[in-house]
Amino acid sequence: MKKWSTMLSVCSLGLILAACNNDAGTDEEGNDGDEASENQEEVTISVASWRFGNEGEETLERSMVEAFMEDYPHITVEIDESIGDPWNDSLSAAASASDMPDVFELSEVPIALANDWLLSLDEVVEGDEDFDNINEAVKEQLYYEDTVYSLPSGQHLLGYFVNKDLYEEGNLNVPEYGMSIDDFSNAVRDVTDINSGQVGLNQPFSIIEWYPVSANDDMGVFTYQDGELNLDSNEFISGVNLANSLVTNNYVYESLTEEQKGNFNGEDGNEVWFQSEMGLRWDGTWVLSFFDESDFDWDFVGIPGGKAFSVNDFMGISQSTEHPEEAYLFTKYMTFGKEGFLKRLDLVDEKDFTLNTLPITTDQEILDAFFERLDVPGILEAYEDIENGVANLPKIVPGYTAARWNAPTGVSVGDESNATIGQLIDAAVNGEVNIENYSSQLNDLANQQIQEGIDSID
Repeated sequence: MKKWSTMLSVCSLGLILAACNNDAGTDEEGNDGDEASENQEEVTISVASWRFGNEGEETLERSMVEAFMEDYPHITVEIDESIGDPWNDSLSAAASASDMPDVFELSEVPIALANDWLLSLDEVVEGDEDFDNINEAVKEQLYYEDTVYSLPSGQHLLGYFVNKDLYEEGNLNVPEYGMSIDDFSNAVRDVTDINSGQVGLNQPFSIIEWYPVSANDDMGVFTYQDGELNLDSNEFISGVNLANSLVTNNYVYESLTEEQKGNFNGEDGNEVWFQSEMGLRWDGTWVLSFFDESDFDWDFVGIPGGKAFSVNDFMGISQSTEHPEEAYLFTKYMTFGKEGFLKRLDLVDEKDFTLNTLPITTDQEILDAFFERLDVPGILEAYEDIENGVANLPKIVPGYTAARWNAPTGVSVGDESNATIGQLIDAAVNGEVNIENYSSQLNDLANQQIQEGIDSID
């Protein structure tokens, strides 16, 4: 049996969908989709997603829904505006009222599994070329106990963006994709000059996630390995100590005093970046549209070691849906399917929308069309090696949110009499506690949260 822990090391429906594609387009006698669809049952499905934006707003996702209904006129799609923050609570309320949307975004796949919200999709995806073309690194995350329960709705890369101009102006080596941990550390330190309004890094806390990946080829994010965390390892302790060193030596904007921040033109880290006063910025590729506003030359350099660090979004189809085939057809059109993704690119060109996801496919036509529109060398380099990369964990590992952030430790830190795991780690990064004094305790507690998450599903 394929267990959740092993997944992270990085044709009945086919005939139905083929028929839908033919009928909704042009049939063999040249009839258009509207005429062909007259012979198909008209159905209505509902969808809930935070990606639609505000009701009445023209967004790429709402335009995609309209495009789908034009291509498949026998299917009406209604956006369920009632599902909102907090997302899981909102879905729980809908489930209790027997009013679940047919298709919905997943903030955490394990929670949806534990609540029995998700339809098993094995029969739905069997023999479907679009599903088969999902890249393997993503596809593995869709299974639990050898069964497909979720579908990918977005793919992004996490890592560092570099202000190339700032380094070149200082005659410094410009950080590149694949840099070593030492190269990263030196790049942060060398570009920093607080008195002149230059700083190396926006925030230190993401180092805790990527450092184990860069230091040990066998480890995943936050020391995750073979279904367990290893917070008592040298990799974890060294990552915390590196972050602490950068903080205590004033190489990180977020940790500067108010007096030191007065040397900068921006009011926060985001403004400091756009004022060309920051060397490296941790973020995700979803910020690309905002970076178009930059007046300096920048690139994506990922994480030290050159492994792609991906973060994926997921959608599920409700157990209560009366139209699983249509729900699947719609979901893949909106996300990983070739027909829909090419339509997405057309809409980006036509309406000047911003591309809001990387491709989730190995289809070469899609990849060529996408990267013709995205001229960021570091992103292309990272994407080409995405199969050998690592995945971010909060949405896919049971119990991870508690294990990384929320579980109380019983330790008093500052004003917190019972600090959470996240607060204790942050305190170590900020130099308030020594992480080595707590790493064994943290490891036991974190792995207890992982096991409880698994137990909640089983």
